[in-house]
Amino acid sequence: MSVLSTVAALTASRTGRAEPLTTVRHQHLDEKPFVLVPLTLAGEACAPLAALAGTDPEHPTLLTVHQPRNRAERFRFAERLAALLLAYIDGCRTETEPYTVGRGKEKEERLRCRRAPQLLVPNGEGIAYVRLLGRLTRLRATEGPYAVDPSVPALGKWLTWFADLAEFPDSGVLLAMTRLLAANWATGQSSSEDSHLASLLAWIDPPEGSDGARAAREAEDPAVWPPAGPSTDPVFDRTLHELMTRYDEASDDRGREAVGRQIDHELSGQMLPTWHLMWRGVELLRELPEGAHVPGRWTLDRRWFSEYSEYLDADGRPQARRDQAVRAARRLARLEDAVTRYEAQRAYDDPLVMAEYELTGQAFTGTVTARDEDRFVPGDRPGSQVWRPTITLRTGTDTRVDLAVGTEVKSPARPGQEARILEVRREDDGGHTVVLQLKGGFARKRTPPAPPGTLAETGEELTYTTLNPTAMPSALPDEENTPWTHGGPPHPYEPTDEDAEETWE
Repeated sequence: MSVLSTVAALTASRTGRAEPLTTVRHQHLDEKPFVLVPLTLAGEACAPLAALAGTDPEHPTLLTVHQPRNRAERFRFAERLAALLLAYIDGCRTETEPYTVGRGKEKEERLRCRRAPQLLVPNGEGIAYVRLLGRLTRLRATEGPYAVDPSVPALGKWLTWFADLAEFPDSGVLLAMTRLLAANWATGQSSSEDSHLASLLAWIDPPEGSDGARAAREAEDPAVWPPAGPSTDPVFDRTLHELMTRYDEASDDRGREAVGRQIDHELSGQMLPTWHLMWRGVELLRELPEGAHVPGRWTLDRRWFSEYSEYLDADGRPQARRDQAVRAARRLARLEDAVTRYEAQRAYDDPLVMAEYELTGQAFTGTVTARDEDRFVPGDRPGSQVWRPTITLRTGTDTRVDLAVGTEVKSPARPGQEARILEVRREDDGGHTVVLQLKGGFARKRTPPAPPGTLAETGEELTYTTLNPTAMPSALPDEENTPWTHGGPPHPYEPTDEDAEETWE
């Protein structure tokens, strides 16, 4: 936990209401997200018990399994979920727009969807459920003794795609509501308690006449606010066990239908409170303005969605059970780049996030006290001169500047302009004087005067940081160029009969 989030949590515990951690929302929220509230059978890793799913807050679709230990019922559940989710995904593919990749002779025109699907689950365990359900369905055979409907492996491929992208912080296709809310508000409870959706929302949006602490205690009553899943309440498990026993012992179809309706009623009652909390969370998040870099990240999600859709249309293979070494290395590099880029973009978009980096010495804020617009320095070629103006900043008495001379920095106010620290001088009052040399960001001009607005004016307050939201990704060779020392080019994954017979546990 960072210093500012700790202070915010202490303030929340004193005031009885959650404190904001951000000034903007750093994740895209679709106009029509697909909400999934899943439940699993107690004691089973991913035995589907029930789910509420859909895009309409007022009319969720109830999916239930009256006997989760029955293989046929499990796959009927998967078929029904596939019918809902695949239809939603197809709806996102109806409109496309052109875009360009590459440069020069390698430039290529492509099409990407104007929308991408967004799947919302209550908590981090919901993301784990999506991943496991995808693994247990994408490799199923559609022919032979254990054949399933073709929609089942198609569902599994898409669930695995969602779960894979959920590991990247800059992706918004699969999000957990508790993580979204906790990233924007600090409560007076522990981080583990923040994983309880009802108590987290109680701190952020307590009922009138109450405060967060009191409302959170009331929200922890499972009789009023059942767990958000996929695990169920142990007291409810006993009721469910009795009903399932009666279902198994029913002597005819009419008896099983009657008990089945009771099971549906009980399961619906367990999930409906969470369903309403999910949409209340969506409303609260939509009240926050969207960060400046969010549309660009969502555009990238739309590109990944479009490319994966085309891959599946071309009869693409399911994802392998395990990544080969080369793909694992490439994925790790992508993930590290995504984390670095996402954290930098958050700081550029949000002064509250940037304040954390000022406390750690990775950024500083000061007021421009002087500037040298006509400064030239020797260039790389003998006798050449290049334009490199400077600005001088004066920081406050309580601002630390731990960056060394020569450090490359940038300002969120002018992200296209590079700066290098030429001098750092500590003043008698505890503040610092920092001289910066500027390069670029002058509308392609190479001589003074600088175009209006491109060179900071005296009296302007600026923040500079070592963070770079446009840092180049790690350079790795293409898969087909993998050297023999690393196993050579990886072979395409081919599903086996053993994969198709994987047990659902």
